[in-house]
Amino acid sequence: MKIIPLSIPTPFYVGDVNVYLIREEPLTLIDVGPKTEEASSALRDKLRENGVQFTDIHRIVLTHAHEDHCGLAKQVRDATRNAKIFVHAWETEHLFGRLARDEQKNLMTRAGVPAEIFLQMQTLYKGISLLTDTLAESEFSALEDEMELEFASGVLKVLHTPGHTPGSCSFLREANRTIIAGDCVLKRITPNPIVSPDPIDPTKRFKSLAEYLVSLARIRSFSPTLVYGGHGEAIHDFDEIFHRYVRAIDERQKNVVDLVSKDGATAWDLAQKLFPHAIGKDIHQFLAVSETIAHLDYAETESKIAVEIKEGVEFYRQI
Repeated sequence: MKIIPLSIPTPFYVGDVNVYLIREEPLTLIDVGPKTEEASSALRDKLRENGVQFTDIHRIVLTHAHEDHCGLAKQVRDATRNAKIFVHAWETEHLFGRLARDEQKNLMTRAGVPAEIFLQMQTLYKGISLLTDTLAESEFSALEDEMELEFASGVLKVLHTPGHTPGSCSFLREANRTIIAGDCVLKRITPNPIVSPDPIDPTKRFKSLAEYLVSLARIRSFSPTLVYGGHGEAIHDFDEIFHRYVRAIDERQKNVVDLVSKDGATAWDLAQKLFPHAIGKDIHQFLAVSETIAHLDYAETESKIAVEIKEGVEFYRQI
């Protein structure tokens, strides 16, 4: 099975996104890049360099529904005329858009985010949402954990690896222990756990960091020899990355717990202390709040801190 990485430009600070061409029947793209003319041209050109036209693609598989990964899905599907789109059912960003639903506003309110700040975030994401086309539920097929994507000479097994998003998926080639991991594993940066409504009960918050640690451990259990991430270079020593991630998470946990006082503080209060340079700065402000919430949820689950709700807002305190 030939896996060909294609580096596609994005307008985001993270830089190029990795799209993967599985050069075997049925020809498959894993992720597609954002809906920009530059990305569309780059994808078309790089496919052509590998002797592939859009009309040759039979399957589009999405690791998750962030704009830099899924934005061109509908355009590519239309260009192929018959390709099927696959994404996990827990990925709802392609149906509604980020921060567009009342459940997401309620999560930010519970975190203590002021209404005017949430409006800034929401306005920003309205612009970002233009980098993808909304998919109706009838326009995609659901990925399920451990289902197999069949190819002429083998299969890729779907691994549901939630954390970065609730429906993030990775894809395992068991024959040589190669994994395409999307944004679950990146060589140069630690993926950000994005605050999301729980897909089972949207009135609750998805426990992203706890789920992410389980996903990392699951990937490690396969002893991968090669991991392809959603951005940056491939990873040949997953154990080194795994331990680096765990150290970084442990250090951030300590910082978060140390900032929690007996008087109590909201996630928004603590985000401003943890990430002072991110506050007021476009997408980074939302990412700062997301990471702070993820660590507070994990610390509270581990009984390192306590939480109480006052007038619909969560306050974290020392135990």
